[in-house]
This record gives sequence, structure tokens and C-alpha cells, in this order.
Amino acid sequence: MSVLVLVLAVSAACCLGFGFVLQQNVAQRAPLSDFLSFRLLLDLMRVPRWLGGIGLMVAGMVLGAIALGKGEISLVEPLLATNLLFALALSRHQTRQPLSHQGWTGLLLLAGGVTAFILAGQPRGGTAVTNPFRHWLIIGVMVGVALLLTTCAKRSRLSWGPVLLALAAGLLYGVQDALTRVTGTRFSEGGLVEVVTGWQPYGVVALGVTGLMLVQSAFETAPLRMSLPALTAAQPLAGILCGVGFLGDRLRTDTGALAWEAAGLAAIVAGIVLLGLHPAMPRGTSETERARDLQSR
Repeated sequence: MSVLVLVLAVSAACCLGFGFVLQQNVAQRAPLSDFLSFRLLLDLMRVPRWLGGIGLMVAGMVLGAIALGKGEISLVEPLLATNLLFALALSRHQTRQPLSHQGWTGLLLLAGGVTAFILAGQPRGGTAVTNPFRHWLIIGVMVGVALLLTTCAKRSRLSWGPVLLALAAGLLYGVQDALTRVTGTRFSEGGLVEVVTGWQPYGVVALGVTGLMLVQSAFETAPLRMSLPALTAAQPLAGILCGVGFLGDRLRTDTGALAWEAAGLAAIVAGIVLLGLHPAMPRGTSETERARDLQSR
């Protein structure tokens, strides 16, 4: 594994984790009338703290894009999942909560899962699939599931809605990472002209804005501990599926390697859930207060 890719991916995770916490600090106070509306983004743009969080997130995305350009998405995505560690660190600073056994267990599971997956799978580049049907099939399934999750979230905005929205956003961000990789490849092969004549960069922008709206709506209606774990777990899984599905990433497929890869992914998800449920994560506005606010509107 390239040290440069490691540094870029972990730096991106740091920016993303800090940015998510700052965004949720502000979004939790937004009016519920803006739920799942792009008007929510316009309202949040007036708050400097939120803009700071967005700036960090954009920096994380840029660093992540550079990492994706130099390494396989199946390698970069698990490293990006460590953004939850940095989010927890900032949240601990804000809440003064100790890490406790739960926090240490989650940290070890996440770090160990990332290490196990990378060492067992040994992600490496290959020949990208040229058949557009494979591209559209995988992307269509991801976007379709995200749309279904968003539709279900509208009906349960104060219960499971935030989790569903975060899952949907994670799927979109995973696809966005894959299209970012394709855009970088097109740029290296044909320059700016090759980029602007393809649909991928416009897909990156559309998925990014839509995912941002979903994430802010999730942050708006529930504590960070409900939304960020789902977002952090869904994105690498979607990205790895795209990487193996049509970007040409290759993983070891012998029985032992597959077992360790599955165990690594399971540990990553378990660690994410434990860290996301840690008391240090901001609680946000209570559901009772949100429900009362919703009824008053």
C-alpha cells in the first residue's frame, strides 16, 4: 500500500469527521419545515459554523479524490470510514465524555477491521469494465435503493427517518466516489476536454448536492449518533461494490481471504455502530421537542 495514498485517505477522513460534527451542530437547530428540501441548504449557508464544516468536508472530498486517483477505491474507502474516529474525537472535546470500554472496543474493531480487510483482500488495480450496461446496472441499483430509503424516511422522519436518510446518502456518496475515480482517469487520458464531454463529472456534482441535502436533513432531525454510523458504514460498502463491479479493482478470492475480508467488513460496521452510539456523540434536539415543533408548524 502506498504511503501517500494512506496519508491522503486518513487526512481526508480527518477533514470529513470534523466537518460532519460542525455541520450537525448547526443543522440540528434548523426548522423542520425545511426537511428534505434544498431550502435547508440555503438556510444553513447563513451560519459561519456550518460553512466551516462544509469547507472541511470539501477539503476531505478533494483529498479523497486525489487518493482515489492514486489508489484503488477498494483500498481508499475503508480508510475513509475512519472519519468516525475523528468525529468522535471532536465530539469528546465538546462533550467532555470519557472514551470508556465501548469507545475503545469500537475503535479497535474499526481499526482492526480496516487492517484485516486490506491485508486479506490486497486491493489492486485491474482493467475497468467497458460494458456500459454493467455501469448503469450497479449505479441504477444504488440510486434506486437510495430513492426507496428516502421515500420511507419521509414517513418516519422522527423515528427511523434519519438512519434511512444517512444510509441513502452513504450509497450516493459511494457511487460519487466511483464516478470521481472515473473522472480522474478521463482527465489523465484526455485532459479537460475529455472530462467535460463525459457525463461522470456532472453525476459527481448531482450526487454530491443530493447527498448533502439528505445528510443535513438527517442531522436536522436526530442526534449524530443515529445518522453518522449509517452514513459511514454505507459509503465504503457502496464504493467497494462499484470498484469491484465496474472499475476493475481486484481482491483476493480464495476461501481464507474471503473469510477475512468478510470478517473485516463486519468488524468495520460493528466498530462504526459502537462509536456512533458512544455518549460523546452530540445528542441533538430530543425527539419530543422535534415532534412538538413539527406539530406547531
